[in-house]
Amino acid sequence: MPKDIFYDSDADLSLLDGKTVAILGYGSQGHAHALNLKDSGVDVVVGLRPDSASRAKAEEAGLEVLDIAEAATRGDAVMILLPDEKQAEVWQSDIADGIAPGNLLLFAHGFAIHFEQIQPPAGVDVGMVAPKGPGHLVRRQYEEGNGVPCLMAVHQDATGNAHGLVLAYASGIGGGRAAVIETTFKDECETDLFGEQAVLCGGASELVRAGFETLVEAGYDPRLAYFECLHELKLIADLMYEKGIQGMRYSISNTAEYGDMTRGKRVIGEESRAAMKEILGEIQSGEFAREWIAENRAGGENLSRMREEGKGHQVEKVGKDLRDMMPWVDQEF
Repeated sequence: MPKDIFYDSDADLSLLDGKTVAILGYGSQGHAHALNLKDSGVDVVVGLRPDSASRAKAEEAGLEVLDIAEAATRGDAVMILLPDEKQAEVWQSDIADGIAPGNLLLFAHGFAIHFEQIQPPAGVDVGMVAPKGPGHLVRRQYEEGNGVPCLMAVHQDATGNAHGLVLAYASGIGGGRAAVIETTFKDECETDLFGEQAVLCGGASELVRAGFETLVEAGYDPRLAYFECLHELKLIADLMYEKGIQGMRYSISNTAEYGDMTRGKRVIGEESRAAMKEILGEIQSGEFAREWIAENRAGGENLSRMREEGKGHQVEKVGKDLRDMMPWVDQEF
């Protein structure tokens, strides 16, 4: 059976010797990739718009900053760390002309390739390195001598060296210190979208609002509803993150554990599971991707409207007042 999990001992960072890696974008992931690679001895340049607020930050960190088109031309390996909805446009305007045969084109998410928003030329390698953690964690763990597990994939191997180069990049940002798990663009993209929509963001936020509304409509103090349905969610999520579901259950009270195991399936029952399957089907068919692409082409009007509606929900107003009482909570966003 082919190996699908790799470590630093499997990687050859010298494959990047004499090559320049261009990091396009300097947000959460961009800053971590650029700085970790630089500290791993890799020649790095950062590509940003001339008016980007991140230019000064990158320059202060000792990185060479170029316009996106120039960085794409300079890079032997080019990592695109721009928002999904911007990648196709910037690819056409600033990146594509700078990608030469034999270059390595990299992504941290499979969306643009899997849904054919970007169609790379035949002569280039195409790969993915996706850390399973936010950029600040990727950077902090690297500085502490550790790493965050990464997913890697090779979509196109024009040179015959794509796998080794992608693994070297993953090792350079610290992934090989933990584990680099091989997958495909398709599987990473579809599972990532499903997790966001059905569980982590869409599912969790609607569950919180529904619980909050149920208590408030029954006459309970909205502040109590906020604490029980939103504030304490972090405690449970942290326990699951650290110990798994059974470890979380072990750590809570017997009353809470019994309520969990006897009532949870009544909330997430057959109707919810059927909705999850429907959502997954929309992702697999490309229906969601087409909808999201159309939304952006139309100027994001629906997204803007839904954002404004969300700001007006009672849970946001109550939460803001309560978080003002918690100096340890960072409310900026």
